[in-house]
Amino acid sequence: MAAAKPSILVIDDDSEIRYSLSRVLSSRDYAVTTAASGEDGIAAVKKSLPDVVFLDIRMGGMGGIEALQHIRSINPRQLVILMTAFGTAQTAIEAMKYGAFDYIMKPFDPQKVLALAENALKTYADLHAAGEYQPSLNTEDYKEGIVGGSAAMQQVFKTIGQVTASDVTVMITGESGTGKELVARSIYKHSHRAARPFIAVNCAAIPDNLIESELFGHEKGSFTGATGQRIGRFELCDGGTIFLDEIGDMALATQTKILRVLQEGEIQRVGGTETIKVDVRVLAATNKDLEEIVKARSFREDLYYRLNVVRINMPPLRERSEDIPQIVDYVLQTLQKQKKTRVKKVAAEAMAVLLRHKWPGNVRELENVIYRSAIIAQGDAILVKNLPAEIRGPAGAAGPSLSAAAADRAPAPDVTSAEAPAETVEPEARPEAKPAAPAPPIPAPSVPGPSLLTLQDALDFVYARLKAEGTEPVLERLEREMIGRVLKDEHGNLVRASERLGMTRTTLRKRIDALGLKV
Repeated sequence: MAAAKPSILVIDDDSEIRYSLSRVLSSRDYAVTTAASGEDGIAAVKKSLPDVVFLDIRMGGMGGIEALQHIRSINPRQLVILMTAFGTAQTAIEAMKYGAFDYIMKPFDPQKVLALAENALKTYADLHAAGEYQPSLNTEDYKEGIVGGSAAMQQVFKTIGQVTASDVTVMITGESGTGKELVARSIYKHSHRAARPFIAVNCAAIPDNLIESELFGHEKGSFTGATGQRIGRFELCDGGTIFLDEIGDMALATQTKILRVLQEGEIQRVGGTETIKVDVRVLAATNKDLEEIVKARSFREDLYYRLNVVRINMPPLRERSEDIPQIVDYVLQTLQKQKKTRVKKVAAEAMAVLLRHKWPGNVRELENVIYRSAIIAQGDAILVKNLPAEIRGPAGAAGPSLSAAAADRAPAPDVTSAEAPAETVEPEARPEAKPAAPAPPIPAPSVPGPSLLTLQDALDFVYARLKAEGTEPVLERLEREMIGRVLKDEHGNLVRASERLGMTRTTLRKRIDALGLKV
């Protein structure tokens, strides 16, 4: 059975435009249908779910933006290209705000129309190839906010559990963006101090001349600008837990006072003489090599030993890449819960790109990339082209997104009118006495194709995913997928499929039966 033609719906109240676009799109062997109003177009979408919709912005009755919202509510994956005579900022913003795939200016250039249709259909295929969304964990399984199933992260979780029952000081180390504060908050949350305050202080963000006042407070008149008494963080946190982030950047003078708090459980406000008792658990973190800065005499050795009773080291993301799919799942679930995106998943090709990236910014960088990509994604899945260029790499792991602006790189348009009034287009002359001759073939636009991922990248991703799912033997799952894909590609022809798979037809038939596949 021949594969179904890609389907395109054109919605415009101008019959000449419907006719012209139908001729151009039909030249590529697309199945084109038309509707003369927004209401008729919505009905057509409900009935046939076309692959791509071309929709005019200004029409009598229901306008294009309103129709777009209705269409997207029917099918959130529906790719809609808006048509307009005026490319104003408001038009562009409104179009993209309500989920349009792109928009195109009138009068139309056939090359741009076809280039945009091809790009939309490619995106449609990629979105559907991404498959249905199956979250690896439910939201409640991510309560801690620290995500990962790797051996390194399991050790982190175990250590957190071991230190929560006591008031021992903990030093959390690791590169920036690895989630050190999340570890501190998890320790606090599960400790007997969970009902008391938790205060986080970024030591690197507070100037040296203010850090003591922030931590210990000050008395009125103790320095210029001290117009009243101030209660410090340690005093405010009495009975609770204080988290000293980036403690490796703390001045030596302040380190001495921190040591006194740990040894004696007491503080003095700046400019004061009263000794104040405080009961505070101290958790600290740094992205520096503490042993090295102790040797360099930039950090007190006695304070180092007081803080480093138990150490938890957060591994960099590049050393636990098998956790990336689960972190992505967590980020997307969080964004959906906050109603910031409709995106539910990442296409396999895009995930392979994420898995091969080294992530110098660690989890924080990954979260940023997923958020950015989800915002610009046009369906319910992040595709390779949605990822930032610096993540795809210099070669570009995806073909370009051919927007209306990018389409200007296609062959020069055959402009018949420099200006066109709203809702008009310079149409092709329609013959009246006899049917129109077929439109001449239009050469495909010169658009560079996607760079291919290496076989090793693909295998790394597939293996990590199958290992994570763990629902059936890896080899059996791979065999089922590969045989199924080859059969689909060969339209069920067992002779050609067996040749491609390198087995006899009899063997292939046995494997099909054993794996429960349908031809």
